[in-house]
Amino acid sequence: QVQLVESGGGLAQPGGSLRLSCTASGSISAISTMAWYRQTPGNQREWVVAVSSGGTATSADSVKGRFTGSRDDAKDTVYLQLNNLKAEDTAVYYCSYYDRRGTFWGRGTQVTVSA
Repeated sequence: QVQLVESGGGLAQPGGSLRLSCTASGSISAISTMAWYRQTPGNQREWVVAVSSGGTATSADSVKGRFTGSRDDAKDTVYLQLNNLKAEDTAVYYCSYYDRRGTFWGRGTQVTVSA
């Protein structure tokens, strides 16, 4: 099993920035993908950014140029830097960990963008 704990959510103004962190613990594999998703009430969970072991990051078109994913394998931690935030970025952001066993999820952290 893998446990994930997210942190760093909160309230930001439009145009502002936040940095989310997610640390994995438990039975960590040498090869895995850690990712961020987000979800708003009544909608499906949306993929945002994925970072593979070694640090290769890919992101959804909706956030390219504004959100950046990175990873510190020594700390089993994935980060999501959110810049130039918009009201439509308001959501619960979830961290996931994927390896050969399947996908594990964190409990989520709320990001609210409002003036």
